[in-house]
Amino acid sequence: MTILVLSLSISVHEASHAYAAFRMGDDTAALSCRLTLNPLKHIDPIGFLMFLILGIGYAKPVPINPARFTEAKSTRQGIVYTSLWGPLSNIILSAISWFLYCLLYTAAVAFGWVSSSILLMFMKLFSNLYVVNIWLAVFNLLPVPPLDGYKIFGALLPQDIYYKVLQKERIIGLVFIVIVIFFQGALSTVLGWVRLPFDFIIRQPIGWVFQKIQIALGLPPMAF
Repeated sequence: MTILVLSLSISVHEASHAYAAFRMGDDTAALSCRLTLNPLKHIDPIGFLMFLILGIGYAKPVPINPARFTEAKSTRQGIVYTSLWGPLSNIILSAISWFLYCLLYTAAVAFGWVSSSILLMFMKLFSNLYVVNIWLAVFNLLPVPPLDGYKIFGALLPQDIYYKVLQKERIIGLVFIVIVIFFQGALSTVLGWVRLPFDFIIRQPIGWVFQKIQIALGLPPMAF
């Protein structure tokens, strides 16, 4: 199930970058067959193995050509838009997953399916999708190259500094991965704090609605 959850989450993230670039007028990713949810087009074998073993890894970078952002007001605006859609897609997927989890929970209690192994399997799937996508979104929003966060928040920097750092994103990225591996505990703590508002915004409204539905149906409200 872990492989399925990671494959889907990574594919949605990378395909969203490709789609956003296409919307901006750049078909480079589409021509490279990255405008798809096929995980084989997005997964880097070594990066995926790192995800499974270390809890941190990487996917194949989506090729974009900012010079072809004909629909963007500026090159930087096109980069920000394209980068934003990666973590945003994970947030959307996490919200959908939490909604489906709550829906299945309600159905299980209402119809007495709490012992259904198939239903429990899908509930676990959606629960894992929720958690993994929240973490992916939060991690990718860190303002460190080559993560999406730098391309988004780094746009506040002077233009010359912004592009100079982008030119060295591969080296900075490798150093960042090494630091994360050795200080994984500290990073998890920081990400845990950053995750809280996202967790609250998604879980609370959806959970509250389903609690009201469950009470209206005479069912015990779920805890979340």
